[in-house]
Amino acid sequence: MKKNDFERLLDVCCGTLTHEARKEGFKTSQQFENRVREVLDDLLKDESDLNVDFSPPPQAFPDIAIGEYGVEVKFTLSDTWKSIANSIQESQRVQSVKYIYIVFGKMGGKPEVRWGDYEKSVVHVRTSHVPRFEVELPQKDAPMRPSLFDLMGVSYDVFSKLDIHEKMKFVRAYARKIHPNERLWWLGEDTDDEHTLPLNIRLYTNLTDEEKIRYRAEALLLCPMILKSGHVRNKYNDAVMFMLSYHGVLCHQARDLFSAGSVANPNNDDEGCLYIERAVKLLENAMLVAAAEMEDALFVENWGEVSNQKTAYENGLRKQTQ
Repeated sequence: MKKNDFERLLDVCCGTLTHEARKEGFKTSQQFENRVREVLDDLLKDESDLNVDFSPPPQAFPDIAIGEYGVEVKFTLSDTWKSIANSIQESQRVQSVKYIYIVFGKMGGKPEVRWGDYEKSVVHVRTSHVPRFEVELPQKDAPMRPSLFDLMGVSYDVFSKLDIHEKMKFVRAYARKIHPNERLWWLGEDTDDEHTLPLNIRLYTNLTDEEKIRYRAEALLLCPMILKSGHVRNKYNDAVMFMLSYHGVLCHQARDLFSAGSVANPNNDDEGCLYIERAVKLLENAMLVAAAEMEDALFVENWGEVSNQKTAYENGLRKQTQ
């Protein structure tokens, strides 16, 4: 199958999935990814030399390998075409794949499924526990952002074949270019392959109220140590490291984020109960939203798996907004 033929097939696939998204909707990323496989498999039924693998290796990249073509599946319940993608290391890359595409399912706003060229869709590199690409499809009738690889001055094909130390040279140069006035203090030449430091650092006290609520909700979901007894030492360490490594936010007094009166009892009433308990109750809606919108990769990195609890939160948010 020629490249333009495969891209026409993606047009049909995304049209079918958009219709299904608007009629029935997709509730989870796994459900959506499985349906992408099924639709592609059906469209390829007359192509005897191309088959969809329904049992790929865990963490394989891209998600779906079809001969020399690959499809990375992205899904969100939000109204956005932006998502965290794979690690720049690509240690689980399927070697037979030559051309990679994204199929993106957006359930927020007016549901839609679209596809894009992977290389052109990578617009940024950010960090969680390892440096990860960030992908974005353009809004309708809007121009595409410059790809990360154009900004770094190297093609994706060349970049993907480099070892991690060579890749990091491009990432460092890119980071210094976009943050010329920031203290990018992790960018030494001896940086480890897996670092936990971001491209730029912000102070928690300088965040907007909306950002503070969202980051606290995410930290509660990923760092259950927060809820342990006040006598437990270092119970806020995970939350501090999460905010630093993922959002580039430095917290001076992590305890105050969850148990200070200003966040647990903003109305200064006398309802009683522990401040940490009250803080969690006040963040319940924000946690529903965060669990639905956060990348599966974060739950895998922090919990070891995408827990059923994440699906429960996603379902709770869906019911809440119906």
